[in-house]
Amino acid sequence: MEFKTEVSDEELDKIADTSIETLREIAQFFELGEIEVSEFEGDEGELILDLDGEDLSVLIGHHGSTIQSFQQMVSLITSIKLGYKYPVTIDVHGYKSRQKNKLEDLAYKMANKALNQNRKVNLRPMSPYDRRIIHMVLSDEQDVETYSVGEGKDRHVVIKPIQH
Repeated sequence: MEFKTEVSDEELDKIADTSIETLREIAQFFELGEIEVSEFEGDEGELILDLDGEDLSVLIGHHGSTIQSFQQMVSLITSIKLGYKYPVTIDVHGYKSRQKNKLEDLAYKMANKALNQNRKVNLRPMSPYDRRIIHMVLSDEQDVETYSVGEGKDRHVVIKPIQH
């Protein structure tokens, strides 16, 4: 299936409408009541759908695991309906945005720790999405490198100082 990164405004509207329709179809199984959906374009060109409602915490789950699964379902079904893939991110009350900011702060703090102590620093096990944020945040830092180690739920990021 083709992956599109650039679409017209008309196509983006169709992607948003299809994603929201799919989201609402899946959400009805959670019996969440009325959900308000705000849509906007993210920094990386993705469509972000931020959900607001009475009690949507059930959609977030432990460390965001449920929202990741929910996002994958919405994205997959939307892709099938459209016949192509386009990046769609689902957020609840700005949870992912806040988490991303926390992960960025953690990345810089741990990179400084690795440099100050001149040793590798192992971060806690994280989801692939969270590890990707750490790697991206530190990718432009010339004094440290990052890589992931471990398997399954134990997979985590290591930040290592680079010896010049």
